[in-house]
Amino acid sequence: MVSKIAVEEHCLCPGFENYWAPTVVDLPAKRREEFHARLTDFGELRLAAMDAAGVARCVISLAGPGVQAEADSRTAVRRARAANDFLAAEVTRRPDRYSGFAHLPMQDVKAAADELERSVRELKFCGAMINGHTNGQYLDHPSLFPFWERAEEIGALIYLHPADPVTPAPVLEGHKGLRRATWEWTFETGSHALRLVFGGVFDRFPRAKLALGHLGETLPFLLWRFDSRAGPDFYAVGLKKLPSQYVKENIVVATSGMCSADPLNCTLSALGHDRVMFAADYPFESSACRPPGGRSRPGSSWVPPPSSMLSMRLPSLRSCRWLLRCGSSRSRRPDF
Repeated sequence: MVSKIAVEEHCLCPGFENYWAPTVVDLPAKRREEFHARLTDFGELRLAAMDAAGVARCVISLAGPGVQAEADSRTAVRRARAANDFLAAEVTRRPDRYSGFAHLPMQDVKAAADELERSVRELKFCGAMINGHTNGQYLDHPSLFPFWERAEEIGALIYLHPADPVTPAPVLEGHKGLRRATWEWTFETGSHALRLVFGGVFDRFPRAKLALGHLGETLPFLLWRFDSRAGPDFYAVGLKKLPSQYVKENIVVATSGMCSADPLNCTLSALGHDRVMFAADYPFESSACRPPGGRSRPGSSWVPPPSSMLSMRLPSLRSCRWLLRCGSSRSRRPDF
């Protein structure tokens, strides 16, 4: 089995349950309880799942939305720092297996930038995970440019994770099964990332680094369409490069929650092998990436990682360490 680094693996810190609970309110109680038990465990349950899937190291992040749903900015700043200190203490207990992503109070741009820098420089985190918008403000807002400037300056990877939209998408009204993790989070997060591209954030901060889960939230499948409609014959967006170039140069993606060979092959072809990382989305998906119900269907393209291209064709431990600043490789990295 090829060893892997898993980059979208979640936890809960004490006192953060009320932020997280609304995201799973529609799930069966037994499922919610199972998730909670695994999110709050940093020992036997988590390590056993990693071992079973051949995961040598996981990058742990707080299950969202966390303090990004907090109305009071001072509370958000204080609790984000506490969450990062808590996670750092857990990482310190198993530095051979765990790394961390920072949790940030995006309500206060200076505090968020300062906490990002503290988390990377002092706590040795790999970057930060941001859970979608913060009280309706998306990451392309000009008031957040100082945050991007700091992230670019210190070379921090910003992982954009799904969150509920500002208001539930009307097109999904009456179809609860399409809400949140099924589809709503995908087009919300993909649209958020496209705001950064089409809004010129990567023109202003060309060395900024963004990560997307779920094989890029459908972006790798639509690159030609983005390029064709951004040009002078349609909407004349006025970017310095084609949209696809920003996706290929400023964005990397992870496999989280996408256990099928077909979209994986498409993403590898569209972006290149060095732009795709492994992730399980633990505990919301099994680290072993089994098909629904635990059974393969005739003709199914589900890929079990231990013997498949899912583990063999993604970046090696060494290259992933360069990308994430994880483990022992903390020296200068190649340009992203």
